[in-house]
Amino acid sequence: MEMNFLQLIGYIASVIIAVSMMMNSIVKFRWTNLIGALLFSIYGFVINAYPVGVLNGIILSVDIYYLIIIYTKKEIFEILEVNAESEYLKRFVQFHNERIQKICPGFSYNPDMNSVSFFILRNMSVAGLYLAHREKENVLVVGLDYVIPEYKDFKNGKYVYFNLRKKFISDGYTKIIAEGNNMSYINYLRKFGFKKDENGLYTKDL
Repeated sequence: MEMNFLQLIGYIASVIIAVSMMMNSIVKFRWTNLIGALLFSIYGFVINAYPVGVLNGIILSVDIYYLIIIYTKKEIFEILEVNAESEYLKRFVQFHNERIQKICPGFSYNPDMNSVSFFILRNMSVAGLYLAHREKENVLVVGLDYVIPEYKDFKNGKYVYFNLRKKFISDGYTKIIAEGNNMSYINYLRKFGFKKDENGLYTKDL
């Protein structure tokens, strides 16, 4: 019975590490890999397979090291505003279209609908794209809030909805509206203070 339980821990650890290898997000990869390495290390020492325990202990330490760097390093966020007719913008949307459709089903880029178009830069690397348009003079309607998988850690959202708040207000906006297309995006919006209205849309007062 004891051996079966230990074997189960080993199998679970193997599955967790395998799953971590398929993750695009660096943060999720590190956390998931850390859990798998921890279980494998415990498993190795308990069954006296010391090379397994030591190796995974080292992997665990590496994951902790990089997670500390991720959460403590200072990143510089900026926006790069672009014309709605920008060729790079169109190529970017086309290149990422498959994933965009998963988070925003039915999205089709329409330059005429975008009065707000900017790339989010993290340390001068493109981390995401934000497209929106003005309605009723003071309402900003989000068309696309896309984050590249490697940067999917909520920092982009914090920058847009908290750091850029004053910019939106100075541009005359008092409210932001977004359509919840899937549960993942809905949870994302809720995290930044959006609330569902009577029309089924998610709104945030500035």
